[in-house]
Amino acid sequence: MTDSDDFLADSAAVFGEAPADDDKIRYGPLVLTVAPKEGKANTLLADHLFSPSLLVAELIERGIISVADKRVVELGAGCALPSLLSATRSDPPSLVVITDYPDDAIMKNLSANVERNRLYFNARCAVHACGYEWGRDVSPLLDIAQAHEPNDRAFDVVIMSDLLHFDRSHDVLLQSLLALLRRDPSARAYVAAGRYTPPHVCEHFARKAAGAGIVLEEEEVEAVWNGTLEVSGGGLDKGQLGVRKGMSRWWIGRWRDT
Repeated sequence: MTDSDDFLADSAAVFGEAPADDDKIRYGPLVLTVAPKEGKANTLLADHLFSPSLLVAELIERGIISVADKRVVELGAGCALPSLLSATRSDPPSLVVITDYPDDAIMKNLSANVERNRLYFNARCAVHACGYEWGRDVSPLLDIAQAHEPNDRAFDVVIMSDLLHFDRSHDVLLQSLLALLRRDPSARAYVAAGRYTPPHVCEHFARKAAGAGIVLEEEEVEAVWNGTLEVSGGGLDKGQLGVRKGMSRWWIGRWRDT
């Protein structure tokens, strides 16, 4: 894995990852903060909103990523923009489970984002925030899914935004994906990465996923921002959003044998 300081410096300089101009990021009704730049939040890059999360959020806003009536889990969520935005839709998921590394600073910020925006969530969507380390027992997450739908102990959608650069964690990340994603033709994994993540690193994860039965198909990205909700904070404007979107890649994952 690239050293986090080098990673941040490189992405900021080359890909326009501007630092926040205040401590809040606004997307539609949502008001979000990132974790403080200290400890695990710094090491795991939870202290920044990277471009792939903006791409996934725009795809959810536009309905290109369908979440209606689905059970959604996000891994390594950071400030949780994609999953929180999905909970505000007029056709929301039935369940959103937002996870990140079980560090006090990371989880305190994540929980604050959930509670600050709870009034904007669709009443038909249940939202939970949980600490979870990739590769660990997923039973607590599956318990939430089963409590919501007793006859089905799994998730219809798994969101993984900007996680592939942790190349030494590919095995445990994939292990979690395999354990969480429902084995059904309609189940989907949505994976996004910045172009600062070397292509061979993305290809390495795709090969491992294919070997385990999940096929990742890369989709095109147009470097034009097509979302209609207002976005501000973090040095973002319409032009900058398009640039940052264009510096991202994304894949749709499906079970090969279903």
